[in-house]
Amino acid sequence: MEITPIARFHSPLTTKFGIPRQSGVVSHLSGWIELLPPYNQEEALRGLEAFDYLWLIWEFSASSVPSTPRLTVRPPRLGGNERIGVFASRSPFRPNRLGLSSVRIERVEGTRIYVRGADLMDGTPVYDIKPYVGYADSHPDVRSGFVDVREWRRLTVVVPDDTARHFSSEQLSVLKDVLSQDPRPPYHDDPERVYGMPFAGRDVRFRVSGDRLEVLEAPAQT
Repeated sequence: MEITPIARFHSPLTTKFGIPRQSGVVSHLSGWIELLPPYNQEEALRGLEAFDYLWLIWEFSASSVPSTPRLTVRPPRLGGNERIGVFASRSPFRPNRLGLSSVRIERVEGTRIYVRGADLMDGTPVYDIKPYVGYADSHPDVRSGFVDVREWRRLTVVVPDDTARHFSSEQLSVLKDVLSQDPRPPYHDDPERVYGMPFAGRDVRFRVSGDRLEVLEAPAQT
């Protein structure tokens, strides 16, 4: 079977560094889906406006394909040191590099679907779109493996006023929420190291000490 993209995702996050590690964890992160030919016709989305959420099947296009099958991975939630089976994780290092995300529909306009809460980077190829159906897709009170016993540590994010002024209030709120998830590799713990993350046309540079993330500057990208 051969599959080809039916859409592309657009986001203010243009690299995989800083992408939320699950859909929904940054619920107000906006993005939009643009249908590609021959599906870029309004009739292909007819009726979608009656749903609140949808499923996206997409490609981890920025992840490399391992030369040999990767049977185990090291989830960030386990500190990046403990290994579990690849099929017991949501790691991007998958046999076919396919991702699955549930996102909230904000509105449908023409051949675009505006959504919130996605964990896709800008330009991500989308292979299918399916409406989220509550009676079949929602399973309350289920077990979630290691996720149930390892709480994700959120960081306190500090953005100086002279840097914050470069962003709208909504952009600043999203940026803080994204950074609070700690985008660094889980095994990095150098308080002097400066990281960079593109966001909304700017190169956001920051460092982390303990539970505090400090944004140092955010010059415009060249």
